[in-house]
Amino acid sequence: MRYRPLGSTGIMVSAIGFGGWGIGGCTPGATSYGETDDQESLRALNAAFDRGITFYDTSNVYGDGHSEELIGECFEGRRSDVIIATKAGITTSYRGYDFSPAALRTSLEGSLRRLRTDYVDVLQLHNGSPDIVMGGLEVVELMQRLVTEGKVRCWGISTLSPEDALALIDVAGVGCFQVNCNMLDWRAIDAGLPGQAASRGIGIVARTPLASGFLAGGVGKDTAFPANDHRSRWPRDRIVTWIEAAQAVVDSVDLADTPGNRVALALRFCLSVDGVATVIPGMLTRSQVLAGVAACEQGPLGRDVMLSIEGGYRRYETRLRA
Repeated sequence: MRYRPLGSTGIMVSAIGFGGWGIGGCTPGATSYGETDDQESLRALNAAFDRGITFYDTSNVYGDGHSEELIGECFEGRRSDVIIATKAGITTSYRGYDFSPAALRTSLEGSLRRLRTDYVDVLQLHNGSPDIVMGGLEVVELMQRLVTEGKVRCWGISTLSPEDALALIDVAGVGCFQVNCNMLDWRAIDAGLPGQAASRGIGIVARTPLASGFLAGGVGKDTAFPANDHRSRWPRDRIVTWIEAAQAVVDSVDLADTPGNRVALALRFCLSVDGVATVIPGMLTRSQVLAGVAACEQGPLGRDVMLSIEGGYRRYETRLRA
């Protein structure tokens, strides 16, 4: 495993992190990745730890806190050896948003209880928009107060778009942004976000590196997502576009000259983007953990490979952004 600084926060993170949405299991509606097995999730968490993964990203709403409970159970007694990032702002079962200082504090207290700790390393505003963060001083003041109180080491924002992150890039105290970044989503790269964030000492956490599973190769045109899977809400033409685009970017690279498989290629792509501190694929099983670690061991991609991937992406760019 390799380690990188999370901007100028003073926190070092594993280049491959553990995305904790999936292990939370189901919440009402199409808001998860489906049913999970807690024992398999714990095996995955332990395998990640044993292989040097130190960054674990979760949220109060992943499984309505169940993801946090599993992480808390796994790392009780070795808390100081891991970096835990959670989120606040979305209410239980994805019913809506509440970024009031009282709600954010209550959310954090619930997270601390489930995580079996008295602090989190990173607290992120979940889908925090410019209107919310800059609409008044209360949100920023609270986040800074939580740092002063020692309940949070640094705070950041998990944004819906790179444009939101750029609009918030000069907010005092922001330590990191979490954004979509993968071979089918170049928006953050095209907007220059990683470089601008790096110039201000802000770390980038790259989420959805496998494009919600489409880059992993397990989704076909006949795939039917269960009703509790958030992808079940996607229009069929969008699913077909993503499948075709995923194959195109993979085919643009000669995997014989790029050791590994589709998953390794997708993760190494994110690791090759300057300014990215850590990449957080969703991990449900031990084998997925091992694939992530193997990708990190292979290191970043060469410039020629990145250009080939870009060529494959640009052919679908308009349709992917539709």
